[in-house]
Amino acid sequence: MSAFFFYTLFYTLMSGCIIYPPTEFVSAGLTIKDIFSNWLGSENEFFVQYHIKRSIITLFIHSMLPFGYAFGLVLFGHVDVVSALLDHVNLWSIFVTCSILMPLYTLYKILIWSINNWSKHPIAQNLAIYCNNNNNNRMSWTTVASDINVEYQRIDKTIITTNSITSIIATDNWIIKVLPYKIMVAHQNDTALIVNKSDTHEMSPLTRGEVQFINIEVKPTRPGSQPFDIRLNVFDFKNLQDKVSRPIIILQNITFHKTLLDKFIDNFKEQVQENPYYEYTEELGQCIGCMQALSNIKLNKQCSSGIGSGNLEDCMVCYCRPMWCIDCMAKWFASRQDENAPETWLSSKCTCPVCRAKFCILDVCLIQST
Repeated sequence: MSAFFFYTLFYTLMSGCIIYPPTEFVSAGLTIKDIFSNWLGSENEFFVQYHIKRSIITLFIHSMLPFGYAFGLVLFGHVDVVSALLDHVNLWSIFVTCSILMPLYTLYKILIWSINNWSKHPIAQNLAIYCNNNNNNRMSWTTVASDINVEYQRIDKTIITTNSITSIIATDNWIIKVLPYKIMVAHQNDTALIVNKSDTHEMSPLTRGEVQFINIEVKPTRPGSQPFDIRLNVFDFKNLQDKVSRPIIILQNITFHKTLLDKFIDNFKEQVQENPYYEYTEELGQCIGCMQALSNIKLNKQCSSGIGSGNLEDCMVCYCRPMWCIDCMAKWFASRQDENAPETWLSSKCTCPVCRAKFCILDVCLIQST
């Protein structure tokens, strides 16, 4: 019995890794597209044909997983255990029959799709919608495929990998979403892009580590085309926005940080709000950084770092008068940090832009006029 449960657990985990490869499998090249790379050919040269092949081999292997499980049960002699658990031998027979019929039906569908140069394949049918020859559009999908192949070969395309089985590609004229069994396409000239949802997930409460995602609805206006959604990390939004020719509409109730700097500035402000206020009696001037807002912060040593130690890395007393607004100070603080380690920014130190006194975020105080 224990051997049966161990086998079931192991096979389930391996099946999950095949269907949704983890990072370790992707790094090791243990994915379907890596294993069958010689048969699939070059994605860069024949993008559409590559993904037609990839989709059919992915679908077939996935359809074989139940049969592989049943075959393993027979091979390792666990059939009696399964029959006892199901409490009826007919259920086992039904499972075996379905596990055999599933790959056979998949092969039948692949055969149907392959008729007339794969014109029946879902990918080909999606492309055929964009054919201008209305009388024979199901036969000329290869024209659209050729256009996409040419644009994909250009080095200025934008590729955003959202997870191990999904990616978003933006070329000069096309927006493409690659899925395990198909690809969704939309021509930029007749497509609306709408940001309709955003959600934030807290990864590390101690460091304010958050990851924010947005959902973009891609709505082609071409008759017969299907809308689809793009889910992106907010820091990939600008890459997509810079590539597409259509404006991306953001609904009024949707707010998100378009860049890492925007996110840091907001987190910087939240932390400074928790610091003590600095009472200031003199008249405040304009921020010397932006020359637009009033200077509203003062570097006032609050943390215990450096008391009596004399360490140059410890925080110091800044004697400069208030000259900066909080936004400019946040940008200055971010500019002095390691770009490759944004998770450490809030806990790091910086130097005063004027006197170079070292300070941390606990020393940044909002001014309270008296």
